[in-house]
Amino acid sequence: MTCTIIAEVAQAHDGSLGMAHAFIDAIATTGADAVKFQTHIASAESTPTEPWRVQFSRQDSTRYDYWKRMEFTEEQWRGLKQHAEERGLQFLSSPFSVEAVDLLKRIGVRAWKIASGEVGNIPLLECIAATKLPLLISTGMSPLTEIDAAVGIARKYRLPTTILQCTSAYPCPPEKVGINLIPFLRERYDCKVGLSDHSGTIYPGLAGATLGIDALEVHVTLSREMFGPDVPASITTNELRQLNEGIRFIERMNHHPIDKDALFSEMKPVRELFTKSVVARCNLAAGTILMVQHLALKKPGTGIPSERLPDLIGRTLRHSVKADQILQEADVA
Repeated sequence: MTCTIIAEVAQAHDGSLGMAHAFIDAIATTGADAVKFQTHIASAESTPTEPWRVQFSRQDSTRYDYWKRMEFTEEQWRGLKQHAEERGLQFLSSPFSVEAVDLLKRIGVRAWKIASGEVGNIPLLECIAATKLPLLISTGMSPLTEIDAAVGIARKYRLPTTILQCTSAYPCPPEKVGINLIPFLRERYDCKVGLSDHSGTIYPGLAGATLGIDALEVHVTLSREMFGPDVPASITTNELRQLNEGIRFIERMNHHPIDKDALFSEMKPVRELFTKSVVARCNLAAGTILMVQHLALKKPGTGIPSERLPDLIGRTLRHSVKADQILQEADVA
């Protein structure tokens, strides 16, 4: 199995349909498997009094206004999905209301990504589970009891499920990434596991790959100079390309365990180039009884190996040898 790499655009498009399409094109060049958005319908998920997490916007008076500006029409969502698939990417989007689920059902998605803040939203989960599509569940804001309940719904509907370790900090410092929870979640839920990373670096994803994660979600930006609250928690598309290459490299290592004895046989020609043999330090006549001062150790390792030098002391040369001549077993009695 290989890790599914999901590039999360989230709100980085800042409400611009053109920018959303630009993200698809950029992500398609990185080797990622999927592009993910967030489907917000302000009137269905928010109230005018919703507080800001970070007061970043100079054009939106309220958080509700911001969500409203992030909306795309159903036809625009269809265009984004079509564009993603034309570029060889899976199209995913996290719904934040039942209305968003209905919209995405009409558009068509391969799986559902449950955002951390929605794990405890049982009506939403039930609505999503009824579609019988696979689930990816982020756990950044949930205690184990809440995750247990969400997994219980997935099992009730017999849905393929991936649990993503996640810490909802933007950016997430290394001491809070929680990479240790990957094997814990795999054992507790007996399902696929992964990482939703907000560190703004490629390192947690690479560490997760060494643990055999099934999915990795990372926020992506086109530049660290872009506008938006998620930029500090995002990697650039160039870094995403490097991350993809690193993960595939690690997977190839993990999928090809090495037998040391077999490797030794394979490395024999190289070993002969880098190791040393016993050679004559000077011209020596036949019948010479070998002493330490007669011998030296030099490359290549095609003769009597260097570790055999003590065994040659006191033995007799069968025939004469020249200085720097590599000694073979047939040369000594």
